[in-house]
Amino acid sequence: MDDVWDLVVVGGGPAGAAAALRARQLRPEARVLLLDRADFPRDKACGDGIAAHGRDELALLGVPDLIADYRPTRRLAVVSPGGARVSATSARSNHVVPRKVFDARLVDAARARGVEVRRHQVRALADLGDHVVLDGTVTARAVVAADGANSAVRRLIGVPPSPEKHTAIAVRGYADVPADDDVQSIFMQQDGWPAYAWSFPIGDGTANVGYGMLLPRLHATGLPGKEVLHGRLAELLPHVNARDLRAHHLPLSPGRPGPGSGRVLLAGDAAGLINPLTGEGIFYALLSGRLAGEAAVQAADDPLPAYRRGLRKALGRHLRTTDVLALASQSPGFIDAAIDTAARRKEVFDLLVDVGLGAGTVPLPLALAVIRRWLLNAARRR
Repeated sequence: MDDVWDLVVVGGGPAGAAAALRARQLRPEARVLLLDRADFPRDKACGDGIAAHGRDELALLGVPDLIADYRPTRRLAVVSPGGARVSATSARSNHVVPRKVFDARLVDAARARGVEVRRHQVRALADLGDHVVLDGTVTARAVVAADGANSAVRRLIGVPPSPEKHTAIAVRGYADVPADDDVQSIFMQQDGWPAYAWSFPIGDGTANVGYGMLLPRLHATGLPGKEVLHGRLAELLPHVNARDLRAHHLPLSPGRPGPGSGRVLLAGDAAGLINPLTGEGIFYALLSGRLAGEAAVQAADDPLPAYRRGLRKALGRHLRTTDVLALASQSPGFIDAAIDTAARRKEVFDLLVDVGLGAGTVPLPLALAVIRRWLLNAARRR
């Protein structure tokens, strides 16, 4: 027990790096070990979008300029399943940064702050009450599991993954676009709804492009996943020639498991923290990782209750909001009404951005405005 780590983080993505950074930020003397099965830089299938809310988290972690060299954009265009359109300027700018760059920078920042980084794949875990032992050799007072949608640590502590009905699948690639293209675009699709394609320009003449849908809807087609995902991406974005296509699962927040067990805290995708309306996960990852790192060093005797309280305070009302909206959005007509209303009222557009990319909630008057538009549209169709 002489060689005990105050915190061991499994997974070097945004959630894991945030946990490590926060722990050392709050306790510079803390012994923090970050484990990942890959070397950095490494690619990660993702939409690469980093909203203003994510940049707020970077500032809290003490790395406010981590992505300052990437072009900001505030323009967002959305086409609903029924063809309603909105194109407007967001209240705050967003960024698109390839995960190969973003994750490596976060890990480098953690290393610079005194975190030890090792390449290691965790295969065994023993929770011994006052400490946790990984693979029989690494002993920790607390563990943050930030090892993704298919988290090995989550499986080792007996926490089930998100059910299939709350799991999406997406394919992501890159494509050449005009260098002056600075509009983040989302094209929703009625067939197989909820489903949409996206094009997020990076600022260097390329864009992150992709298509996502719920896993049960994909299985219902009876066709090979590659055929469906690649085919629908080409259908919705016929003007792009996507390359480097990779698929990945997204455990959506309505099916989220508990936040951990014993001295093991789940963060990011491992905790099922992905917005069910947009598929956004980087903000949730940075936030949950930060809160997990705080709990690990500030409530070392029993970190899980502190972590649970932190998540509830930061995301409780927001997650209840997105749970309800995820149910309502099963009707494409609801989304048509939301986009139609956002096109008419800038405050609704800003609210949708805040709910879809941050921790926003929906005030009753604005919710009623969308519902009225929904009912009006339905009456007109009849």
